[in-house]
Amino acid sequence: MGVISLVCLLCFASVTPASERPPNIILVLADDLGYGDLRSFGSTHIKTPHLDEMARQGVRLTDFYASGSNCTPSRAGLMTGRYAVRSGLAHQVIFVADEHGLPAEEITIAEMLKPLGYRTAIIGKWHLGHTPQHWPTTQGFDYFYGLPYSNNATPLALYRGSSKIEEPVRQATLIDRYTAEAIRFIEQRPDRPFFIYLPHTAPHVPLHVPDRFAGKSLAGLYGDVVEALDWSMGELLNTLRRLELDAHTLVIFTSDNGPYPQGSTGGLRGSKGTPWEGGYRVPFIARWPGHIPAGAVSSGISMNIDLLPTLKVITGASLPAGLKLDGRDIGGLLRGGSESPHDVLYYFSDERIAALRTPNWKMLVQARYRGIDRRLPEHDVLLLFDMRADPQERYSMAAHRPGKWQELQAYLARGQQELEALARKTRKN
Repeated sequence: MGVISLVCLLCFASVTPASERPPNIILVLADDLGYGDLRSFGSTHIKTPHLDEMARQGVRLTDFYASGSNCTPSRAGLMTGRYAVRSGLAHQVIFVADEHGLPAEEITIAEMLKPLGYRTAIIGKWHLGHTPQHWPTTQGFDYFYGLPYSNNATPLALYRGSSKIEEPVRQATLIDRYTAEAIRFIEQRPDRPFFIYLPHTAPHVPLHVPDRFAGKSLAGLYGDVVEALDWSMGELLNTLRRLELDAHTLVIFTSDNGPYPQGSTGGLRGSKGTPWEGGYRVPFIARWPGHIPAGAVSSGISMNIDLLPTLKVITGASLPAGLKLDGRDIGGLLRGGSESPHDVLYYFSDERIAALRTPNWKMLVQARYRGIDRRLPEHDVLLLFDMRADPQERYSMAAHRPGKWQELQAYLARGQQELEALARKTRKN
């Protein structure tokens, strides 16, 4: 490990001595934003000056992944640091008629931070259960303003706390209102640490945008929406500067999965709902002046399940003894280091492992053909990709590297034994 990486790891491990207040945290999640939809990740059609500035002042992770290729599984992984099969939420998304949700025994980021004195808010889309026992305010959040599920659902209402305040929802103003609510929450008690989870409803379809952004982007209405999200990030960052909270606030921006039906994967294969890179790899930017070096870039593999354990280390929070986490502390990557704490990351198709990624390789074992999910090795199709040479997943090296195939096959068997078996057990219960 290099000297810089070692120093950075030590710095992260000691950022919150007992005498210091832990840092504020703002976690912004776009909905269905593609890997290639930001200028700092290669977009040529969409202007994102505020997010680009955030990247210049912080770190970009180039090989960061969602933990699911659609909404509910990915958000379950992000909130708990655990693959969604552990909470029973790996199968599809939660629909309006569903009554299940994130189990009460799961520990969310908000629940982890509250004992440290954090004020906690979710402003935006929850999508982890909408019955009273699964409402976000039962999962560690003091305040909720937003939608319980995706913006294409019917019926659709906007809530403040547990109260319905608008139906139908004026979706064209949601980005503005989410931003104003987040700023108001920051301003209420800037003397206390806060955690704001801001999962935008955009650019999920149907697309809606404030009038002042309409028709501005070279990428059509989709681009207008992404440029409005960029404006929102600028407002949040300006608020932190105005309140002199800038150096004491970690800000993270990412997406819940790849794009659908519009948006750019940056040349990666596949899109939302698939185990190809375009479905799982998402943009990630983190900024924390004085703690994250400006202009840092890391290609170490990481996933949204890593956020909870990383924030645990940064804040000095505690978790129940024996809690099984799949995520790891990626403090070294946030400092620009290249060595991932993961030997392997798993991609799921519902409750089955469809692919896996190691630092340099990817095995894909399940894909959809003519509407049917097929286990490819059973059809004599062996897909093994060198991710450094071929991130577009075009040419399998399985015939040339049989030893590497066997190495990843062992990881697959291990994951199937633990995670797929767990999913079957969870279903029976």
